[in-house]
Amino acid sequence: KVTLRTNWLFYGSHSIFFLGIDKGFYEEEGIDLVVKQGNGSSNAVRLVANGDSDFAYGSAITMLNLAAQGAPVVAVATIDAKGTDAVLINPDSGLTTFKDLEGQAVLTTAGAGVNTLFPVAARNAGADPDKIKLTNVAESALVTSYLQGLAPAMLGGMDDKPAEIKANGGKQPIILNYADFGVDQPGYAIVARKEMVEKNPDLVQRFVRATIKAVKAAEADPDASIRALINWSGSVEDQKEQAREVLDVTLSILYSANNKDKVVGLNVPADWESALAILKEYKELKTDQPASAFYTNQFVGG
Repeated sequence: KVTLRTNWLFYGSHSIFFLGIDKGFYEEEGIDLVVKQGNGSSNAVRLVANGDSDFAYGSAITMLNLAAQGAPVVAVATIDAKGTDAVLINPDSGLTTFKDLEGQAVLTTAGAGVNTLFPVAARNAGADPDKIKLTNVAESALVTSYLQGLAPAMLGGMDDKPAEIKANGGKQPIILNYADFGVDQPGYAIVARKEMVEKNPDLVQRFVRATIKAVKAAEADPDASIRALINWSGSVEDQKEQAREVLDVTLSILYSANNKDKVVGLNVPADWESALAILKEYKELKTDQPASAFYTNQFVGG
């Protein structure tokens, strides 16, 4: 029995793992997979670090930050190869740029991975992040608070939050993707404990192999992936369109520009090096370790 902890409440991107269960990919590898919901990438990574969960699907930059500070974890595959962290702005607010957000409140959730590089993207865009007030609300209240107009903008993944906003009656938000403002980073990674990688590499190999098969199966039949999510998670049928929109974003960013051979799951060295450099320069991360200390490609063939 293996436990995978997701970064958040179940949404479309997580359907890949449920499709892998339905297709028997994990069972073929001798794995009885249990997928559990998370409450932020930081929490998901910490639950792997302390042995509560075997693997996590979480923000790569958040994992890198925690690992550099001593968390005994490592990325064994990257699923979302590009960052989806973004500022989502209500189009009725009249605001369109990072600079416009100065003097405004922006909603977010404590511990969310999207918070980490917000100041970097803001500075790169010519705005002063100290003049933008990040306001924490509960995850369950984030989109509701945004739709109620408590702030003109919110932080969130462009993979899931725009779809959730529209599903709840809001307009398509203006999206300021950090990746468009010099923030090159892997998006979401599969995280494992270093001890497991060292002592039970066969299990990690089998898990990664099954997951990569699931990713490819979702590419081939995304509707089947969403059906698996609905069947396993208890999601209701009317959430299908929203979940599919989210999954489509993930499937569109499986390869970064630096992944020349388009290897699914590859931890791309240049992307991890960029992420580490950003954290060291802008977040004052202290580490003498190279970027390669925080990921391994021994399980994805790269």
